Amino acid sequence: MTEHPAIDAPRRRFAALAGLVAALACAGAAPALAQQWPTRPIRFVVPYPPGGPLDQVARALAEKLRDPLGQPVVVENRPGAGGNIGADLVAKAAPDGYSIVMGAVATHAINPYLYAKMPYDANRDFTPVTRVATVPNVLVMNPQTAERLGVRSLGDLIAYARKNPGKLNYASGGNGSAGHLAGELLEAQAGISMVHIPYGGAAPAQLGLLAGQTDLMFDNLASATPQIRAGKLKAFAVTTSQRSGFFPELPTVAESGLKGFDISTWFGVFAPANTPRPIVDRLNAEFTRALAAPDIRERLARMGAEPSPMSPEAFANFVRAEQAKYERVVKSSGARVE
Repeated sequence: MTEHPAIDAPRRRFAALAGLVAALACAGAAPALAQQWPTRPIRFVVPYPPGGPLDQVARALAEKLRDPLGQPVVVENRPGAGGNIGADLVAKAAPDGYSIVMGAVATHAINPYLYAKMPYDANRDFTPVTRVATVPNVLVMNPQTAERLGVRSLGDLIAYARKNPGKLNYASGGNGSAGHLAGELLEAQAGISMVHIPYGGAAPAQLGLLAGQTDLMFDNLASATPQIRAGKLKAFAVTTSQRSGFFPELPTVAESGLKGFDISTWFGVFAPANTPRPIVDRLNAEFTRALAAPDIRERLARMGAEPSPMSPEAFANFVRAEQAKYERVVKSSGARVE
């Protein structure tokens, strides 16, 4: 039955007023929530095994955040499925600031296109907090192989590969890994053909390269640096758009003739979607402050990593740009995890 307009109008006005009051109450509650938060320990999920680079950095940052936040930040390792298990744990956690994850290029930019079925949506289910650091990858060869083939630069390598399609091979930590996708991008942009040899992790892949079982590899700068310094690996170029401060003499792949080539390992902090903005801002500020501490910068430097905090908005835009890039690379590579 239809209400009389004269009776219905006051009800509509009352409903609108009630909605306004509720909205104002929520707006007032957000700052109050941020002032009260945190009142208990914060869970900091690392979706990779203990002892790895992300785990080490997460633990160092967690210790730095303890005093300013007034609560312990407890690192919890939840490895598996390329990082998907740990990331999913936080994607499905309550958006109250008490669960965050150290996400990475794999969990938020590569896996969504690599895995046939994902347990979470990398954009919809998370609130980006800040990028933490970036680590360049570096193109390295076995020195004996480089000498035998007459390769003294990336240009020489590309020229050899063009004259000898399919004769060069490259190692990686596995199908869909950053090293694999860097190789695919090199092949696509340089117009060359190489044989991909996937290993069960980056460490075995490097051992294979050192033993002369493979010709070249896009390795993480942190793990490659000791071998480069010792002369056991020969470095030709870094994969980032800018030169690395740790090896300023090394050109970028882009400088070597492949414009736009830019691949790096990065990691950053994400909270569940709909985490209140005041809490996100507080986390962003505390992580940014921690990343400026000399001991944290020194720890990152030992990994070949450079601290690179961002605002939540800038980090969100960065992640979307990375997703667009890796969607193209993963699809062209044909890599797939069922």
